[in-house]
Amino acid sequence: MGLTKIRLGDYIRRSTVNNKNLQYGEDLIVGVNNTGVFTIPKGSTNGVNLKPYKIVETGAFVYNPTRLDLGSIAYRTEGLCIVSHLYMVFYLTNEGKKIIDPQWLFIYFRRKEFQREVTFRNFGSQRPEFNFEDMSDIVIPLPPIGIQQKYVAVYNAMLANQQSYEHGLEDLKLTCDAYIEELRRNTPSVAIGKYLMLSDERNTLNLSANSVRGLSVSKDMIETKANMDGVSISNYKIIPPRYIAYVSDTSRRGDKMSLGFNRTEETFLVSSISTVFKTDTQYLLPEFLMLYICRDEFDRYARFHSWGSARETFDWGEMCDVRIPIPSIEIQQDIVNIYESYLTRKEINEKLKTQIKDLCPILIKGSIEEAQK
Repeated sequence: MGLTKIRLGDYIRRSTVNNKNLQYGEDLIVGVNNTGVFTIPKGSTNGVNLKPYKIVETGAFVYNPTRLDLGSIAYRTEGLCIVSHLYMVFYLTNEGKKIIDPQWLFIYFRRKEFQREVTFRNFGSQRPEFNFEDMSDIVIPLPPIGIQQKYVAVYNAMLANQQSYEHGLEDLKLTCDAYIEELRRNTPSVAIGKYLMLSDERNTLNLSANSVRGLSVSKDMIETKANMDGVSISNYKIIPPRYIAYVSDTSRRGDKMSLGFNRTEETFLVSSISTVFKTDTQYLLPEFLMLYICRDEFDRYARFHSWGSARETFDWGEMCDVRIPIPSIEIQQDIVNIYESYLTRKEINEKLKTQIKDLCPILIKGSIEEAQK
């Protein structure tokens, strides 16, 4: 049998089974992000009413009806969990399992083409919400299940390679964290101010708007999201290689500090409201300092030591008062080398994830074309 077209609703069933008896606790709560992965919620779940939470078992598809156009759908393979009542949960029926490989269907959902279809179907809605009826109306070109499984095997092989790489990545991070914890226990802490040098150099190099970077709460320098058309950047601050910049306002960023480190060999620009500084590299490597100020503990410290009324700031004086253990440059470099290796591998891992996502439309197209032969 070649390619057929099916209405998805004829082969799936919705599940609204919830946690009304409170048999499952907070440790089983997960959400779905726009990379198609189940994740631990970032916010606190203390005191949350868990009764309406939906029960999800292996084999379920879970999606956020207001963010499906961004890719917020996942396929459950890791056992039971519970999700917000706002999510949609559905399973393949017994008839559906006979003709549809669930992972092939997940690959189908992961394509940008599907996300565009969701956007098109939501057009004109005041609050776009792709409900179960909308999902049921989706018509899918379906190859025979044997062909589906062939292409799923290719996907799973790449996924297994990426996940293996990711596990090694976490081992590196744990090694680095262990070094830091050992230093905290065995090395006296000192104020870092005497090793820091404030920089207020403005855009005298006439760098263009393409050099402007933003500072994120994830502690990265990122492409600016601001519209730079017509904006004068003569007053923007220069951030040369190995300089650090941060935004002193901590009250409007979810209790996190926006900062970044110029790891490149290029010179960039940041907003004039940013504080830019370098370290005395004879005594303190900026890469080593970043290990500390990128930690969640530092976000909490900076928030606690921020002052003001309508707007609370972590000013330069407070940064200089930060105390950390500072070992010899040789030890700092050893730890930094491990961390740099971690960052490099992390970047490669993100590229692998992107490659897997980019592979989804190729696999679906290949399976459809093979069925048409």
